[in-house]
Amino acid sequence: MRFMLFMIPGESYEGQVEPSVEDVAAMSKFNEQLAQAGVLLALDGLHPASEGARVRFSGGQGTVTDGPFAEAKELVGGYWLIQAKSKEEAVAWATRVPAGDGDMVEVRRVYEMSDFSPEVQAAGELSQVPPHQTTAD
Repeated sequence: MRFMLFMIPGESYEGQVEPSVEDVAAMSKFNEQLAQAGVLLALDGLHPASEGARVRFSGGQGTVTDGPFAEAKELVGGYWLIQAKSKEEAVAWATRVPAGDGDMVEVRRVYEMSDFSPEVQAAGELSQVPPHQTTAD
């Protein structure tokens, strides 16, 4: 099973220009542990929401709002995509993230096409995008 671990940093993140050397070293060590355990599929940090945009849809039309987003209380600052045997294993990895006070990690299972009914799977096969394939699913 694949799980997405979302890093939701505390409020200090939005004004931060660059992380500290200590923070980067601690995160790099954690990332290396994920890689050595063979569970890491992908990871990235994200630029602040002030540099982003949101597209909200209504009536089939998208409306763009540039960041920052005043209504947002929690914003994703980065993510890890991992392969785990269970939600409990994914949560165990999340508890090891070198996070600061006020930071939070949200753990969410990634949908696989096999999670859906045969009808939905058939509709998904019509897509031009090749399905995600893993060896441990």
